[in-house]
Amino acid sequence: MDRRAFLQFLGALGLVTASGSLWPMQAGAAKPDLDVELQAIQDSLSVFPGEKTDIWRFAGKVLQGDPNQLQQLEESWLGPIFRLRTGQRVRIRFKNRIPQESIVHWHGLHVAPANDGHPRLAVLPGEEYVYEFTVTNRAGTYWYHPHPHGLTGTQVYGGMAGLFVVSDEEEQALGLPTGDRDLPLVIQDRTFSPTNDLVYLRSPMERMNGFLGNRIMINGQADPTFDVQEGPYRLRLLNGSNSRIYRLAWSDGRNLEIIATDGGLLESPWSVPDIMLGPGERVDLWVDFAGSSQETPIALQSLPFTPGSGHMGMMSSRVSPPLGAGFELARFQVRRTGRTRTSPPQRLARLERLDPAEAVNRDNPKRFFLTMNHMQPTINGRTFDMTEVAPDEMVRLGSTEIWEFINQGSMMAMPHPMHIHGLSFQVIGRFGGPGYRFLDRGWKDTVLVMPGERVAVIMRFADHKGLYLYHCHNLEHEDLGMMRNYLVRS
Repeated sequence: MDRRAFLQFLGALGLVTASGSLWPMQAGAAKPDLDVELQAIQDSLSVFPGEKTDIWRFAGKVLQGDPNQLQQLEESWLGPIFRLRTGQRVRIRFKNRIPQESIVHWHGLHVAPANDGHPRLAVLPGEEYVYEFTVTNRAGTYWYHPHPHGLTGTQVYGGMAGLFVVSDEEEQALGLPTGDRDLPLVIQDRTFSPTNDLVYLRSPMERMNGFLGNRIMINGQADPTFDVQEGPYRLRLLNGSNSRIYRLAWSDGRNLEIIATDGGLLESPWSVPDIMLGPGERVDLWVDFAGSSQETPIALQSLPFTPGSGHMGMMSSRVSPPLGAGFELARFQVRRTGRTRTSPPQRLARLERLDPAEAVNRDNPKRFFLTMNHMQPTINGRTFDMTEVAPDEMVRLGSTEIWEFINQGSMMAMPHPMHIHGLSFQVIGRFGGPGYRFLDRGWKDTVLVMPGERVAVIMRFADHKGLYLYHCHNLEHEDLGMMRNYLVRS
């Protein structure tokens, strides 16, 4: 069905406004707690001395509701941070003002298909799309970014991404750090020309590998140093890079105190010396800088690792820094105040655990092989089709299933961060691979599958019927077609 026929079809269902804007099925059902205009715009920003850098970014303003629920980041290409509470209803009027079609995906949020940002809903330049949904997710660090087919990598790289932070009563009762002590850290890599222009995809090989930039940016800034005081902080880290993987660690040897992953708080803090963070994954850290040196900043760094046996390991020597290299991400300059070091609460949240015995396919998990076929990334040998769904990609509403992502048996194997739309899952097994520490605890929506690995996840398809996506969150792989639909039906 072409776009005109598709719009006519939606109009027959009452899903297109008189002005041509697309509306989700439940729009207008209730007055929203927060009504926001979110525009995709062309802009320029002073990133380095000299010429400004042309970017694409999200610009937002509150039309109705608490203006504090939309937090602007100064001197950053990142979009505003949404800060909502579980149970609040939000209306977001997306206006496309860039010269490409676009649509917004609310990464990690549990919403109906009309609100999920499927590329079949992409709107042309000058058009609008209105989202309206109730936030049902537990407290956590989620995010949003464009999702038009074949253009996602380009638009995210241009600057179109932002955080969507959810809180709830359970989290608020813990007394975790808030305000200036609740720091978002969006990690991205970029390459700039001598005149400060963004440089993207200089060769077909870069597209096949996944783009790697030569500068590491935090919140759109290079080589940042954060001025902090002694006492506890909550660091919300998002790997917002197109394809780069990070192995996080502290420079002074202290452990990472992990309190939350993609889908919110863990049951208790998880203390580890380092952790892998793939594109699309999030991790919340508790860190208390009390007792730290005031003369020597503490650095959050990425430790060296081996990316695998595929072409990334062979070709990345042409990129600086190559995938798997060690480098510094950000520094924290500590101001001494005489406070003593504290620890995070030892009990964080209640966490439901899905039982593999209740999975309808417990004896025969669905298997999805992640392969490169003649330089084409595929899932079970298939590439993306806008509405196609294979028999093994159909699921029943209310059912629980086990899926296995298998990244084995290919000389061209490379890392694949696999993201499933519309729900959160739990990792129940990881087999083979290099043996690094992965973010496999708590509720997840993205899981990093390294070459040689088989990763099993369990999920429940609750609440919503319709068409959703699952794909590699290496955005170049996604744009090349390493993405498929799955259909939830009654």
